[in-house]
Amino acid sequence: MCVSMGPAAFSGTILYCGRRLHPEHGRIEVLGYQNTAVNLAAGPNALLLHLPARSIDARHFLPVSRAESVLQNMVDAVAPVAAGSTIDWMGGDAPRGAVQVFRHDIYTVVLAENAADITAALGRVEPSRRPALNPELFDFYAAAFPDHAVALCCFDNAEAAAAKPLLLWYRPLDDDRLVLPAIDCHTGAVPDLDAVVHTDHWVLFGSDETDPDWGTPVTYRDRLRSRLRAFLPDRVVGRRFQEPLPNGDFAITHTDLRQADLTRIHRLRP
Repeated sequence: MCVSMGPAAFSGTILYCGRRLHPEHGRIEVLGYQNTAVNLAAGPNALLLHLPARSIDARHFLPVSRAESVLQNMVDAVAPVAAGSTIDWMGGDAPRGAVQVFRHDIYTVVLAENAADITAALGRVEPSRRPALNPELFDFYAAAFPDHAVALCCFDNAEAAAAKPLLLWYRPLDDDRLVLPAIDCHTGAVPDLDAVVHTDHWVLFGSDETDPDWGTPVTYRDRLRSRLRAFLPDRVVGRRFQEPLPNGDFAITHTDLRQADLTRIHRLRP
């Protein structure tokens, strides 16, 4: 469900987006992403995620430490209904607007507020994880998502590696609609927004602004640090997509989410 810099295969994808009333940051959204990546390129590879965030930096990426199953726990919560990292900083804190490069689990992340700025920062990625340059792909993101931050997640694993979840928080661009980045192209080429693509993803949502009995409660089986727990939902809704769909992101309005009307999940194109 993502775009890769070179040939790759992704499976077991879990996507989560939740509205959260955080005790420190106030009204925010939390994005979760996890899959199993197989690098089919001759050298290092990377995946791109466009983030619907007003402003974001490396400090918004949440270390999960040993809590590796938080997204799977959300799937476990909704599956019966649907059926019937520690960060290693590289270069320290950067000023807002600057491109940041840091380690997260199997990835070296290049985080930019504009995709056009990623090219100049690739030299800061270690050679073993530095993907081949594709300016056309960065130009596509800069044109299609000019207001979005972009995370280039670099990896080099010849065999499948189950990565820890990517979890991050931000203040969203759209207060009325929750959006999950899901544009699809696994060849290294510019995505075809007119294409129909195969899906095999769990899509999950949460919100604090709902009735007490909304959704399904989540049981977190890992021991969670209180800082991480403050970003995670108590209850979720979700479903699995396994059908061909038009290329695009997954989205739902918050009004439909509050009603738990998952038939209103739709594909969104730039």
